[in-house]
Amino acid sequence: MARPAATLRTIGIEEARRIAVRAQLLDDRPSSDLLTVVEHLGLLQANVTDIVMPSAEHVAWSRLGDGLAYGDVRRAVEVEQRLFEHLGQPTPLEPLAVSLRPTALLPELLPPMRSWALEHPRVAAWVADDPEFRDGVLDLLRADGPLPQRDVPDTARWPWDSSGWNANRNVAMLLEFLQCSGVVAVAERRGAERVWDLAERVLPPTEPLPADEAERRRHERVLGSLGLARPRVVGGVGEAVRVEGVRGDWRIAPGATAEGFAGRVAVLSPLDRLLFDRRRMRDLFAFDYALEQYTPAARRRWGAFALPVLDGDALVAKVDARRDRDAGVLRVAAIHWDVEAGARLRDAVADELAGMAGFLGCGLALP
Repeated sequence: MARPAATLRTIGIEEARRIAVRAQLLDDRPSSDLLTVVEHLGLLQANVTDIVMPSAEHVAWSRLGDGLAYGDVRRAVEVEQRLFEHLGQPTPLEPLAVSLRPTALLPELLPPMRSWALEHPRVAAWVADDPEFRDGVLDLLRADGPLPQRDVPDTARWPWDSSGWNANRNVAMLLEFLQCSGVVAVAERRGAERVWDLAERVLPPTEPLPADEAERRRHERVLGSLGLARPRVVGGVGEAVRVEGVRGDWRIAPGATAEGFAGRVAVLSPLDRLLFDRRRMRDLFAFDYALEQYTPAARRRWGAFALPVLDGDALVAKVDARRDRDAGVLRVAAIHWDVEAGARLRDAVADELAGMAGFLGCGLALP
C-alpha cells in the first residue's frame, strides 16, 4: 500500500535525472549486445525517417557504439527473427507507434493484440462489414506471401473514412488492423515499403500470458526502462515518490539508484525514450526541444531533425545534421548549445559525431 503523500520519499532532481539516464542505458557502463539492450528497453521505436538514420538503428547505436554494425538491427528482424515489427501503444498514454520488439516478449504482448478489436470498435466494424476484402487479403498472403504492400489489391467495398491522411488507404488500414490484432506481420522492409505475411509464418508459436499478468509485466518493463515515471504511464507499479521541485507523484523502479553514477556524452535520436515524453523531459531535464521535421523551414529553431545531446545527466544541445548520401557525408549545419560549452564538451560531441559517421559508413563535415 502506498504511503500517504505527506510521507512519500523525496528524491533530488539530480538523482532523478541520473536514475532516468541509467535506466535508459545511457550512462558510461558498457552495454553487452543488441538483444539484451532491446529486452531491457522493451522496444526500439522504428520511425523509418532517414534524414540521419532510422530511429531504431540510432537508438541501438547510442547504447552499443562500436559493438553494433549498421545491418545488425535489420538482421535481427529479418534473418534471425529475434526482433519483430510491432504496431501498438508503447504505454497507455501514447498513440499507436511502430517499434521493434523482442520475440521473447510475445507472451506479454499477445493479450492486448488479441483484444485490440474490442478496444477499437470503429475499425473492427469497418473490417467486419467487408469480410470479402479481409478474407481475400488473407487468402492472397496464404497463397503468395510474403508480399509487398503494393502487390495487395484494394478490393474494399467501402473506403476507410477519415478526415486525415489515412482516408481511402484501405489496404494499409486493413493490414495494420490485422497486424495490431496479431493476424498478419511485417516480414521485412524494402526501404520504407512493408512486406507482409501471415503472422504464423513470421512469429514463433507462443502461448500468451493471462491478461492481468501480461499487463503487470508490461508496466514493470516500462518502469524498469525509464527508472522514473508518472503513475498513469506504468499502472501504479513501483514505489511512489516525489521529485524535488517537480509537481505531482512519480513511481520509481525497484532498486533504481543514482549511486556511483558516471555519465558520458551521447548524440540521441529525436525519438529516444529518454525524451519521448516531452512533459517528462521538461520536468526532469528542463530541456527546450521539439522535433521540427514538419515545421515550415522559416520557423525552425534547430533544424528539421535536430539531434539532442546528452552530457552526463543533462541535455545540453541540439545538432542540426543531415546525411548527404550523394556525397557520402554526414553534414552538420550547426550545433545549438543550451550551455556554455567548453573544450571538453565540444570535443566529446565532435567525437560522437565522428563515431556516428563511421557507423553510417560516411565522412563527417562539421560547421
